[in-house]
Amino acid sequence: MDDQNKNLILATVLSCVVLVVWLYIFPPAPQVESSSENDISTQNAVNSSSTGSGSDLVYTPSIEVSEEESRERALEKSERIIIDTPRLRGSISLNGGRIDDLQLLDYNVRLNDESEKVTLLSPAGAPNAYFTMYGWAPAGSLSFDEVPGATTNWSVDGNTVLTESTPVTLVWKNDSGLTFRRYISVDENYLFSITQTVDNKSGTAVRMRPYGIIARKGEPDTRGFFILHEGIVRFQDGELDELDYSDLEDFEFSANERANVEEKNVKSSGWIGFTDHYWMTTLAPKQGGAFQTAAKYSAERDTYQTEFRYPVVSIENNTSYSVDTNLFAGAKEWAAINDYEKSQNIENFVDSIDWGWFFFLTKPIFRVLFWLNGIIGNMGWSIVGLTLIIKAILFPLAYKSHVSMARMKELQPEMEKIKERAGDDKASLQKEMMKLYKEKKVNPAAGCLPILLQIPIFFSLYKVIFVTLALRHEPWFGWIKDLSAPDPTSFLNLFGLLPWGTPDPFSMFAIVSIGVFPILMGVTMWLQQKLNPAPTDATQAMIFAWMPWVFMFMLGSFASGLVIYWVANNTITFIQQYTIMRTQGVKPDVLGNILSNLKLVKRTKK
Repeated sequence: MDDQNKNLILATVLSCVVLVVWLYIFPPAPQVESSSENDISTQNAVNSSSTGSGSDLVYTPSIEVSEEESRERALEKSERIIIDTPRLRGSISLNGGRIDDLQLLDYNVRLNDESEKVTLLSPAGAPNAYFTMYGWAPAGSLSFDEVPGATTNWSVDGNTVLTESTPVTLVWKNDSGLTFRRYISVDENYLFSITQTVDNKSGTAVRMRPYGIIARKGEPDTRGFFILHEGIVRFQDGELDELDYSDLEDFEFSANERANVEEKNVKSSGWIGFTDHYWMTTLAPKQGGAFQTAAKYSAERDTYQTEFRYPVVSIENNTSYSVDTNLFAGAKEWAAINDYEKSQNIENFVDSIDWGWFFFLTKPIFRVLFWLNGIIGNMGWSIVGLTLIIKAILFPLAYKSHVSMARMKELQPEMEKIKERAGDDKASLQKEMMKLYKEKKVNPAAGCLPILLQIPIFFSLYKVIFVTLALRHEPWFGWIKDLSAPDPTSFLNLFGLLPWGTPDPFSMFAIVSIGVFPILMGVTMWLQQKLNPAPTDATQAMIFAWMPWVFMFMLGSFASGLVIYWVANNTITFIQQYTIMRTQGVKPDVLGNILSNLKLVKRTKK
């Protein structure tokens, strides 16, 4: 076997192994049924801080829901403040002052169906309840009755509709001279600002601790891909943590909190929340001061929670105290999150998007893709443009590789002579081969380097395409209406000519439902092979003959955006290699190689 063929086989086998492993590690998982338990808890056990005493160990009350009901019925159970912005629609419950009803107006549940918008938050009692709650935990001599709790009925002071220009104020007074106010505002995107204030006219100093909670009933439906993190994401003082829902179940159980809990002490900067594929809800306390974050799971109520807890504070008589926090609740749009990182000083907030192990590649790749889309205005063509840029960066290596392969072809007659002289003496064969390579200044391994570099780039681009919200429901042209989904065409219905649909992308039949672009990917890979003669060995020839079509089926169920990249990459590589071979005096005989390969296959079958 000549070295050129060895390199090609090695590169092909490596790529195939990587893709097989990839499909094994990242298979689509069956959808998880949401919990059918009939209660939800927003309990929060608040531990004493360094500023408190032993008597500061207190607990906030729980919300108990006797039965699960429809979302509409759950919303009707309390008076509400309407949330109305160009990008958000929802309401705030006056019972508990919870933000528990939120829809994202720019995003539809299904492609080309504006009748149903993506629902992010839902009230307690509704299926898949998911909401935020703020409050004060009593400390010292205060009792639960003297602070607003999970079921406190707040009053509205002023505006009754929350818009980007009209904040709202909630008020509650106890019988001891304490007045609690909650100021809530929202910007043009997804950032809520919450200011909690206490006016003390009780005649004595009081102690309490401000907190915020995001509560989620049951484990939500997830894509189940290893490549994508869905669960809890938190950041504290330079350290980013990603926790799966199952991780919370392994936390140490706290009898006081009736839940499995893990706490983190934050010195100056941090945030915590839940992240889904495209959506996120995150608590972001004002940066610069100490606080505590907590992630917890209550098996009793099948409830997941993320929390922040400020230190216990002492509020003197005839004084007031306020604390500011931010709440992000919306789509994981890079531009918006990046802006909040800078404008609100939320450190590393852009890392709430899952960039993966190759973050040093995924981040710049995404930025370039985002920049190209700003110029071109179409993500499909931006992917093609990104491919051109990547190929331009790798061109020096590709040039050396193709030149080396062309020179290897020139050395073929001399290599055959060396093989005849050496016979079965492998040591002599190796020595003479190395001498020939050195004299002719040829590196037989040069052909593998571009492919090895292409593997992490391919994984990084796959990560970008998979997690980037900008590709969701984003069309390219013709039948490609969603770059984040597989090619919707299929040869099973003759690409739409027959009157039946295609298999579900996550079904076992999807692998044989090959669309137009996966076929183009196979064809371009096959044509790229034909720039070189088929190996004389029949087994090698069969491996190469089948390889493009194996890859075609492997990538057929991948996102259209990734397959578009692969087709563009193969096409550009073909043009590069053809041109370089011609400049080196080697005339590729593509048609002749195809015909000779067909003859070899026929002989093999006989």
